[in-house]
Amino acid sequence: MERMNYKLSIIEEEKPKLIATKIWKCKNAECKAWVRDEFANEGEQACPICKGPMHRSMRHLPAVQNKIKKAPKKPKSEWE
Repeated sequence: MERMNYKLSIIEEEKPKLIATKIWKCKNAECKAWVRDEFANEGEQACPICKGPMHRSMRHLPAVQNKIKKAPKKPKSEWE
């Protein structure tokens, strides 16, 4: 029994922490498409798959780290 508990604790540690996340979900019941709100365009959304209308919803998803785009390095001139 002790061995079984050890395996369960390893499985629980591997699961990512889920947080409530705002999403856009396709209104078409046959279409399964959805997009995180933070990655969606401003204003009314169109489904990227079927081009139908989308509505706001919530889904429990793993957290995503948004990477900040760095400005391109400026080339050094000969005089600096």
